[in-house]
Amino acid sequence: MSPVDCNIKRPTPPSIIQVLPAEPLLLMGAGPVPVPAEVARAGSMVINHLGDTMNLVVDGVKEMARYVFQTCDDKIYGISGPSSAAMEMAMGNLLWPGRKVLVLKMGTFSNRFAEMAAGVGAQVEVLEAADGQPVPAELVEKKLAQGQYDVVTTVQGETSCGVWTRDLPTIACLAHQAGALMVVDAVCTLSTMPLKKDEWGIDVVFTGSQKGLSSLPGVALIAFSDAAWELLQRHPGPKPHWCLDVTRAQNFWGNHTYHYTAPVTGLLALYEALRLICEEKLEHRFARHRHSSLALQAGIAGMGLNLSIALEHRLNSVLAIDIPTGADGARARRYMAECFKVQISESYGRNIVRIGQMGEQCRSPNLFRTLHALGVAFTHEGIKLDLSRGMAELEEYLIQHAAGVL
Repeated sequence: MSPVDCNIKRPTPPSIIQVLPAEPLLLMGAGPVPVPAEVARAGSMVINHLGDTMNLVVDGVKEMARYVFQTCDDKIYGISGPSSAAMEMAMGNLLWPGRKVLVLKMGTFSNRFAEMAAGVGAQVEVLEAADGQPVPAELVEKKLAQGQYDVVTTVQGETSCGVWTRDLPTIACLAHQAGALMVVDAVCTLSTMPLKKDEWGIDVVFTGSQKGLSSLPGVALIAFSDAAWELLQRHPGPKPHWCLDVTRAQNFWGNHTYHYTAPVTGLLALYEALRLICEEKLEHRFARHRHSSLALQAGIAGMGLNLSIALEHRLNSVLAIDIPTGADGARARRYMAECFKVQISESYGRNIVRIGQMGEQCRSPNLFRTLHALGVAFTHEGIKLDLSRGMAELEEYLIQHAAGVL
């Protein structure tokens, strides 16, 4: 008798080298982003997921994450999974039937809080912003005055449409005054712009590895305040997700004992990515991201394209650009990828394209290459643009404001 099922055909797929394009695409979308060579090398190694070496890695990740999150929290965890797994860890540990959450909605990802909260049986109320705007602190204050909430959630930046929650520190303060815990998605913003977890009174904040941190996709980071930790200890159980149970995660991240097999390569890459951030220093990194984004915005506007979000609400780390009337956004993006090897992102229900300004995307050569590809692609769509002026505006901004920064 054959040891295999003869009805199952043995596949003969091409090697991964044959699958990948001969020339890699420059990833200038909303994530993942290019990674530094040091991070790529770190992510190519495999070590045991337990033991002295991994303990040093875990302790180092926690120490450096405290700096990046701007917190003194002890309860910091890495999660094997996307940023949404960190969101689910927050919702699954802080909410259960009988508890109530206020979700501030500005787009796809801020609304994901509501979906996950409903999934664990919590009572969910959604406060939705006007199109292309964040939920202002004044509306949050009025809503909190109308009822009791256990948790308030928001995003610092809405990746799906490029909106920035400028009022985040005030909203966190209002949540605390109302007796609620504040949970923040910093997936596309952490290390690209100021976020002060402790000073602002944020109870839970999380991010992914593949955006501002410029690491390999597949690992998320989350930090819990003492108040959040004390609250989740009162969860009546059972927890909805075994892998995302924070008390079990404490076994590995706090006690150096087994929870599940850690994402070793992802943690090694994340360690190195965080080390590079600490080496650069947050102040310089914030300036690099800000000036890179503003330079690119100057070039985009200079050539005649419209930035979708008003300046006072605009997120610098993910730029939303209106697709001109008569142009096909998908075709333009495909043209950029095929002809210039530059990849940008599609939208989530809006007539926009999105360009990332996170981590290694924020380097001068990437700006010139991306802006040129964008302009040519829309010109190819029949849109009249002044590409030369756009490139000149980009260069002028860099000369005037970003010398020695990018």
